[in-house]
Amino acid sequence: MLDALSASLTVASSGLEAQSTRMRVVSENLANATSTGRTAGADPYQRKTITFDAELDRASGTQLAKVKEIGVDTTPYRVEYDPGHPAADKAGYVKMPNVNMMIEMADMREVNRSYEANLQVVKQVRSMLGMTIDLLRS
Repeated sequence: MLDALSASLTVASSGLEAQSTRMRVVSENLANATSTGRTAGADPYQRKTITFDAELDRASGTQLAKVKEIGVDTTPYRVEYDPGHPAADKAGYVKMPNVNMMIEMADMREVNRSYEANLQVVKQVRSMLGMTIDLLRS
């Protein structure tokens, strides 16, 4: 039984770590949603993406959630007309980041829920381990 609880703790911990990295990526996207290039015609911030993978943990025999890759979104940049902006091209257009605030907020909500679910598993496993130790003492 302790092996199963330990494996559950290992899986939930890997989920916490993966979702923590995902939250960092989403936060970075939100923070740079209006970060344009510094010079005329320069490319703005490019939205980052994250990909997960399942990895076998040989010690516990379980599948763990791992970050496979942090990449970039190849969606085209938005273009806005703002001739007074330092990053405007000769025609007065500024390339804006390809960050969609609605998508990032939805991702943030999903990350939060996933993180909370993994945290609940950790709490439940700790509680069950405590009860098991109490039973062994009696």
